[in-house]
Amino acid sequence: MKPLSSLRPNCRVKSRRLLLGMVLLGTFLLGTVSIPAGMPDLRAAEKSVDLSTAIIKVAKTAMPSVVYIEVTQREEVVNPFWQFEQGPFFRRFFNAPKMPRKFRRELKGLGSGIIIDSQGNILTNSHVAGGASKMEVVTADGNRYPGKLVGIDPQTDLAVIKIAAKEQLPYLTFADSDKVEVGEWVVAIGAPRALEKTVTQGIISAKHRRGITEPSSYQDFLQTDAPINPGNSGGPLLNLEGEVVGVNAAIATESGGFEGIGFTIPSNLAVYVYKQLIAHGKVQRGWLGVSIQNLTPELAKSARVENLRGAYVADIIQGGPADKAGMKKGDVITGYDGKEIPDAATLRNAVAETVIGREKKFTVWRNGKKAELTVKIGNLEDSTKLLAAAVRERLGVTVRPVSSQEVAKYGLGANQGVAIVTVEPKGPLGEAGFEVGDILLDIDGQSVDGYDRFVNLVSLLGPKQKIKVLALDHRTGNVGYVEATVR
Repeated sequence: MKPLSSLRPNCRVKSRRLLLGMVLLGTFLLGTVSIPAGMPDLRAAEKSVDLSTAIIKVAKTAMPSVVYIEVTQREEVVNPFWQFEQGPFFRRFFNAPKMPRKFRRELKGLGSGIIIDSQGNILTNSHVAGGASKMEVVTADGNRYPGKLVGIDPQTDLAVIKIAAKEQLPYLTFADSDKVEVGEWVVAIGAPRALEKTVTQGIISAKHRRGITEPSSYQDFLQTDAPINPGNSGGPLLNLEGEVVGVNAAIATESGGFEGIGFTIPSNLAVYVYKQLIAHGKVQRGWLGVSIQNLTPELAKSARVENLRGAYVADIIQGGPADKAGMKKGDVITGYDGKEIPDAATLRNAVAETVIGREKKFTVWRNGKKAELTVKIGNLEDSTKLLAAAVRERLGVTVRPVSSQEVAKYGLGANQGVAIVTVEPKGPLGEAGFEVGDILLDIDGQSVDGYDRFVNLVSLLGPKQKIKVLALDHRTGNVGYVEATVR
C-alpha cells in the first residue's frame, strides 16, 4: 500500500477538477464567474505552451515558406604577381609567361530567405544577395527557380529578390517585434553549413543591440541564443505562433561557429524595409539634418538635464530641416512624435522610418527648459549638397566618385570608394598626410560605396571623434589605415 502522503496529490487533483467543473457549470449558467481566492487560475494553465509540440507545429507550418538561395558571384581580382611581370630576374629564374594584370574568379555561397507574399517576393540579407551575378532559389519542395534582385539596403543588411513560380507560394506573416519579450522562446529555420531545413530553438536574450556590424547604421538587433551558423543568414526567427519576429543576420564568434550569441533584424524594421524595396527598389529615409550622440554626464550637466536619456545635438546642418525649425546645437531631444527618446540610435532610426514631408513634434530641453518644436522631415537623398559642406567642415576635404580609369588602374570594384579633389593642409585629413588623388575606401569599418554613402557616413560623425580611414595611396597603389580626428 502506498503511503498516505503519496495519495494526497491525487486527492487534490480530483478536488480541483471537481471545483473546475463547478466553475465551468457556473460560467455556462450565469455567464461569467470569478476564480475563488487562493485557487490557481487553471484557465491560465491551460494556455501554457508545450514546447515539444509547439516547436513541431512551428516547423511544419513555417518550413514550406523558407527557401535556400544558392549564390554565384564573379569578381575581378588584381594579380598579386603582376608587378613582377616586367622584372628580368623574375622572368629569368621562374620562366614566367606574360601574366594578366587582373583575373576573374567565381565564388559560391548559400543563404536562406523568407517568402513574404504569394507573388514570389523573398526577403533575405543584403550580404547574401548583394553582388551576386547569379541566384538560384530552392523551395522546400525541391523546385528550383532563378532569382531576380528587386532591391537592396546594405545599411540594414536586407534585400528582396523575386522568383516566378507557376503555383501560388505559401508565405509567412510578421509579428510586432516591439512586443517581443526577453526570455521568449523562438525558433530559427535555415540552412546552416548547407544543411537545408534545419530547425533550432532558443530564447530572446536581449533587445536593441546596436553597433554590432556598423556603428552608425540603422540596425537595431534582437539577440538570441537559438543556434545560428553560416547559411542561416536571411532565414526567419519565429515565435511559437509561427510568426516572424526577426531575420537572422549575424553572430558574435571567435571560432567562426555559433557561440550562443546570434543577432536578428527585428520584424518591424524588416517589414518597413521590404515594403520600400518592393515599391521603390530602394529605401527612402527621412532626414533631420543634425549630428547627434548619446548623453554623457558632462554633456548632461552642460545641457542642464537630470538624467542620461535623450539624444544630444552635437551639430546642425545649415539649411536642413532641424535648422529651419529652430533647433540648436546643444539641444537634447527627449521625445519624438509622442514617444520617449532614450538615445541617439533610437532617434536616428525613428526619423529614418518617417514618411518624407511629414511634420513631427520634438520634445527638446534647452538651457534646462522644456520646449516643443515641429520639424518637417526631409529626404536623405536630397541632403547630398548640404552634407558635402559638412564633409569640408569635418574632414577638410572635397571628394568625387572614382573614375573608370582609377577602377581599372587599382582593380577596384564598381562604385567603390571616393577620390580626394581638394585637401586643407591644416584640416583633419590633411594633417594625417592625405593628398589629392588618394582614394577613401572605408571609415571605421563601414565601406564607402560611392559618393552619397560617403557623405552620409561623415554626417553621422561626432565632433572630435577619432576615426580610422582605410585609404589607397594614389602614388603607390598601397592600401592601409590612417587615423584622424574629426573637426
